[in-house]
Amino acid sequence: MIEPAVEELMRWLSIVPSGMERITTRDVTIGEYTIPSGEHVVVYLPAANRDPNFVTDPDRFDVRRGAPGHVAFGHGVHHCLGAPLARAEMRIAFPALLRRFPDLALGVPFEDIAYRRHQAVYGVHALPVTW
Repeated sequence: MIEPAVEELMRWLSIVPSGMERITTRDVTIGEYTIPSGEHVVVYLPAANRDPNFVTDPDRFDVRRGAPGHVAFGHGVHHCLGAPLARAEMRIAFPALLRRFPDLALGVPFEDIAYRRHQAVYGVHALPVTW
């Protein structure tokens, strides 16, 4: 289950929330919206990963889903070079952590976890746990 869990975790909580700013070189129509030439645009990766056209029930965290095709590491020529290393680290670290602390659990209600909202790298301020 670790491989689908890692992919779902990355879909659910993209660590880098936005791509690099770009400037449109021509008018671009996406759905019913047109972005004029010369506009500054930034892709918000968590929104892309929660697109209901991409994944069923996108606001539900499901480690069995696997989330193939998420864009947490970018896409195409802008795909993160470190993605294979990050995946390998999670595939090794999470099972080792859970073997060492089989009763690991949140130390506070999930709703009480404070996220860093205005950072280049998204995450939590603290993650209290019990074991």
